[in-house]
Amino acid sequence: MQMQDVLGLILGGGAGTRLYPLTKERAKPAVPLAGKYRLIDIPMSNCLHAGIEKIAILTQFNSVSLHRHIHRTYNRDVFSPGWVQILAAEQKPTSADWYQGTADAVRKQSIEIKQAGAKYTLILAGDHLYRMDYRKFVEQHVQTGADVTVAVQPVGRDVVSGLGILKLDAEKNIVEFKEKPKTAEDQDAMESWPGTERPFMASMGIYVFTTDVLFKLLEGHGNDFGRDILPQAMETHHLKGFIFEGYWEDIGTIQRFYQVNLDMARPDAPFDFYSATTPIYTRPRFMPASEVSGATMHNVLLTDGCRIAKASINNAVIGLRSIIGDNTSIDSTIIMGADFYESEETLAENVRKGIPDVGIGEGSTIAKAIIDKNARIGRNVVIQDLPNRPDGEGPNWVARDGIVIVPKNAVIPDGTVI
Repeated sequence: MQMQDVLGLILGGGAGTRLYPLTKERAKPAVPLAGKYRLIDIPMSNCLHAGIEKIAILTQFNSVSLHRHIHRTYNRDVFSPGWVQILAAEQKPTSADWYQGTADAVRKQSIEIKQAGAKYTLILAGDHLYRMDYRKFVEQHVQTGADVTVAVQPVGRDVVSGLGILKLDAEKNIVEFKEKPKTAEDQDAMESWPGTERPFMASMGIYVFTTDVLFKLLEGHGNDFGRDILPQAMETHHLKGFIFEGYWEDIGTIQRFYQVNLDMARPDAPFDFYSATTPIYTRPRFMPASEVSGATMHNVLLTDGCRIAKASINNAVIGLRSIIGDNTSIDSTIIMGADFYESEETLAENVRKGIPDVGIGEGSTIAKAIIDKNARIGRNVVIQDLPNRPDGEGPNWVARDGIVIVPKNAVIPDGTVI
């Protein structure tokens, strides 16, 4: 398959309200992942490994940090025929609105997408964790003569009520679609592999379109691919399913973000960031090794540039440039680290201002939390793992799904108990 005929189109996402407050100051694809990556690095890396030379990212909400990451990370060689472009939402004579959904985002950028001249368009989400060979995906689309091919994953009945389910026949043709079927009757009618442990096919929100067909479909009504465009296309076009049985997670909520990150700290992590042949790319940084002085650690994902004193750390992700003081206890927590080190002059200024340094102050105890970048956690702070903690907000912290999130740049004074 000649992947020069393929445009990789990554949807940058909307406001990302389910990931608030991690999306308070950044787009969803710019949210940090596994200590040193960002969510956008996953589809970008998959595209590069597949030999896709033309990649466009559609953005609109809180996109500055995402744009900065793309420009710093994915610069193509001047002798390369490929490119990476950002297509930002903008007011035009034909439309003054924001993107109204996944399909509407592509519709509003139709002129730029058509100029790429690609025969096939691969539409990708910017907030999923998986490793897929897009060449096999596109090859099936071409070989079967499909108009649209949808990536699907086999799932069990326990999760089917929260997903968009596609029914496939024996030739992998898509014959029916139901969004989040709730009743046993509706679910039974959507089984593609009856009698198996995972009889249902869940849409992954990843598609290959023959480009001419894509724009014909977008001439109709509907703003979302899964909810509007695909059900309409089933009546008039040839739709196929591409079955993907590898690891895949939609990181769309605080609970999933929290659990997926902590899963990466397990010795049997379900996703391999250590692949010798298909690494996940991210921004190159010139950082020192991490320094650990007397700490005890168990199931910890430790990244570059950290300085950790005599601490007890269990089941945690410790992000770039994390500073963790003496006699601290960290349990079931994601610490995203910092964008900078503080100079001696800055540290002295912190003392004069009466604010904590960036990092985790000595004597603090933190459990079941997400500490976003550049947060200042004072001395003897306690963040508790409370059973049945209700959702809510306090000064400089938010609770969601029983997890305490300390937002980016927040300050938690000495002795605070949350």
